[in-house]
Amino acid sequence: MVGFAERSAELKELGVSVVAASVDPIDKAKEVADEVNFPVGYGVTRDIANALGSWWEERRQIIQPSEFLLGAENKVMASSYSDGPIGRVSDDDIIRIVTFLSKK
Repeated sequence: MVGFAERSAELKELGVSVVAASVDPIDKAKEVADEVNFPVGYGVTRDIANALGSWWEERRQIIQPSEFLLGAENKVMASSYSDGPIGRVSDDDIIRIVTFLSKK
């Protein structure tokens, strides 16, 4: 997530806003939010994971990475679901996708 914070000016220029969320309680989420320059939600539940179509890991009671690029009117332009740390969308990925879509 730090990559998104580091490239916030470039993302803003492209019209991209970043928001994150976690199963963590508010104090832990605030620790992450203090390291980045975008909102970090907290307390994601299994019901929220189900609503997103995300994979909920029963053993650790966590939502696995679920990432969405929303366009106009909150239409999903791209999404990524993972079952671990591999395959997460990076700041580079978002910049490439937004740049590509804006040229269409």
